[in-house]
This record gives sequence, structure tokens and C-alpha cells, in this order.
Amino acid sequence: MSDTLGEAAVPERHDPSSPGSRPALPARIALFYRQVVAELRKVIWPTRKELITYTWVCIFFIVGVAAIVAVYDLVFTKGVLKVFGS
Repeated sequence: MSDTLGEAAVPERHDPSSPGSRPALPARIALFYRQVVAELRKVIWPTRKELITYTWVCIFFIVGVAAIVAVYDLVFTKGVLKVFGS
């Protein structure tokens, strides 16, 4: 008993080496658009509250890293000026 269900379920693949078998540009653009919409429907979008929370977390993180870099810059600048004088 052979199982042909598995063979029938496999879709045919596009052969890129065969000339002229490529779909027209408008068809490819339409396919791309449909695929983008399908992927966007899979996205789990954050709620408004989550979005505001994530935004504040990012802002505080960026400000914190900027403050650390500013302190290091100040310390290294003072050190270089003491070593090389100015």
C-alpha cells in the first residue's frame, strides 16, 4: 500500500532556470503585497499601555547611557589635559 497523499500535498516549485516562466512584474508586486499583509496579521501588536511603558523604558535607558558616556568623556578629557597639559 503506497501513500500518495504526501506526494500530492507537495506544491510544485518554481524553476528559476527556465526562461520566460517568471510571473510578470505586476503579479510579483501583488504577491509581495499579499504576503506582507498576511505577515502583518500574524503580528501581536502591543496595547497602548504597553507601548507607553516600552517608550518610557527606552527613553530612560538612552538618557542613562548618554549620562554615562558624558561622565566618561569628562573624566578622560580631564585626564588627557592633565597628562599633555593645556
